[in-house]
Amino acid sequence: MILPCFSSPFLLSLQPLKTKKMKKIPFVVLLTVCIMMLFLAICKNTIDPEALTSEKEMRYDNNITAPFIPQEVSFAGEMLPMNCYWVKEGLDRELIIHYYQHARTLQIFKRSGRFFPIIEKILKEEGVPEDIKYLCVAESSLENVISPAKATGYWQFMDATARAYGLEINENVDERYHLEKSTVAACKYLKKLKQQFGSWSLAAAAYNMGEGGLSKAIEAQQCDNYWDLFLNSETSRYVYRIVAYKLLFENQQTYGINLSSEDYYYPIPYKELKITSSISDLPAFAKSHGVIYRELKELNPWLRSNKLNVGSKEYIIKIPEKLGKN
Repeated sequence: MILPCFSSPFLLSLQPLKTKKMKKIPFVVLLTVCIMMLFLAICKNTIDPEALTSEKEMRYDNNITAPFIPQEVSFAGEMLPMNCYWVKEGLDRELIIHYYQHARTLQIFKRSGRFFPIIEKILKEEGVPEDIKYLCVAESSLENVISPAKATGYWQFMDATARAYGLEINENVDERYHLEKSTVAACKYLKKLKQQFGSWSLAAAAYNMGEGGLSKAIEAQQCDNYWDLFLNSETSRYVYRIVAYKLLFENQQTYGINLSSEDYYYPIPYKELKITSSISDLPAFAKSHGVIYRELKELNPWLRSNKLNVGSKEYIIKIPEKLGKN
C-alpha cells in the first residue's frame, strides 16, 4: 500500500505550503500525520466489530447464570408444590439473591463448621427436623446480632418470647446469646407452633410474623397452607429463604461452592467450669484461668457485663483449652 502523502500529486500540492509555511510547520510533522492516518486506516480495516460484540456477549454469558431449581424440593419432610408458579418463582428469587450474594453466603458456610455440629445435636435430641438449622441461618446468618426490632441472638428472640421459653435476661446475663440454651428454647417454641398450626412451614411462618398475625391470616383467607397464603412481604419470602439456604448447603457442587475442610471455622476446644458464687471481675477471673478476657467472651457471649451475679443459681462457663485464631 502506498501512502497518499508519498504520491507525486500530493507532494506537488504541498509546494505552496512548503514555500509559504514551512518555516512554521516542519516537514517531519506532516510526515508524522501521514503515518498516523495510515495506522488508523489499518485499524479500521482489521478490527471486526461483530467479533467484539460476540466476545462481549460471551463475557456476560459467563457471569450471569440462573441458579438450578430442582423439580422436587422438600422442607422438614414437607414437599413444596413446585408445579405452582409462585412457589417456583418465590424459591427462584431467594436462590438468585443468596447465590450471588457471595461475601455473605461464603461467611455463612465458614461459620457453619463451628455452629452446625452443636445445633444439629440439639435438634436431634429435641426431636426437631434437621432442616430447622437453616431457619437459624435465615434469622441471623449464624451470628449473635440484634435486629432493628430488638430481636437478639442466633435465633433472634424477642425479650418476652425468650423469657417465656426459659431464657434468662438481666444486666449481667442474656441467654439469647447462648447458642445451646437459645437453640433448646427455639426447638420448644417451634414444636409448640408446629402443634398449633399443623406443619413446619406454618410453624416457621409463625416464628417470623408471630402466632397472632398468622392465625388472623389463616382465618381471613380460609387457608391453612403456607404456600397458598397471601402474607406480608417478609413472611411470604421467609420459608423460601430457608429452603434456598438448604439447597445451597446440600448441593454445593451444583451451585459452584468449592470449600475445602480447611476453609471452615473449627469448633473451639473448651472445658466447663461450674460457677456457684458471684464473680466481681471477669477479666481477672479469665486471667486466673490462663486465658485473656477476649477468649472468655468469645466462648461465653451471654455474659453481658464484666461481672456475674450468681445468687442462688449456678452457671456453666466455658474456658478455652487453647487459643484458637481462625
